[in-house]
Amino acid sequence: MRRFFLDPNLLTEDQVDLPGETLKHLRVLRLSVGDRIELLDGSGQVATARIEILNRQNAQVRIVNRRQEKELALPVTLLQGLPKADKFDLILQKGTELGIRRFVPVLTQRCQPDGGKRRLDRWQRIAREAARQSGRFRLPELEEPVPLAQALAREEGDLKLVAWEQAITPLNQGLANRQPQGVVLLVGPEGGFAPEEVALAQRFDYLPISLGPRILRTETAGFVLAGILQYVYGDLNRPAGGIEPAQTCPEQGGRRDGP
Repeated sequence: MRRFFLDPNLLTEDQVDLPGETLKHLRVLRLSVGDRIELLDGSGQVATARIEILNRQNAQVRIVNRRQEKELALPVTLLQGLPKADKFDLILQKGTELGIRRFVPVLTQRCQPDGGKRRLDRWQRIAREAARQSGRFRLPELEEPVPLAQALAREEGDLKLVAWEQAITPLNQGLANRQPQGVVLLVGPEGGFAPEEVALAQRFDYLPISLGPRILRTETAGFVLAGILQYVYGDLNRPAGGIEPAQTCPEQGGRRDGP
């Protein structure tokens, strides 16, 4: 069933006029009156809806049931040194697919901050599309770029890791005997972190870890870390559809298990 993220305010009624962007998707997908789609509010609520009107100008649906879904991915926050050009687009897209819950672009000594805030709307669209395509029930949180010191001071997690090419602790040792409920990852921009930035991170309980003998690009390091963490602690080691059963209120009663 096709799914689309909507403004939560649009899902408060049983009859919904869909916005123009969603209308375009319905027409491209050649959906018709009577077809069913899923509408998501980005926080886990999923509404199954039946298309009642669909033409060039309008799309209207009626919600037939609602349910609340829970993601089993490990809550991961990525503090990403803002890279050059559009590399953050890729980081955001693939990180969303890997289940990262929160993205915070950070400004460091060696980053390229130009245009970061101006691109926030674009980043939100990329995250929404990546979440829709990858079957996520929640939209990741996305913040405007902030200075590194500010990000370090406010982020909380029972495991905090900073990827650093000069670290002597390999990742497997950093994860040994841990069962984190949430992880904060700190990844530098092109050129990495200055030593004093790593020292600052350590004062906020970040553990410098090595990702092996090869130097990974800034857009690669976060993927590697997120993938390993989701396999060890999250949902990448589960079969497809490995979502906890959700209670439903359908037209004729019953339950629905999985996505």
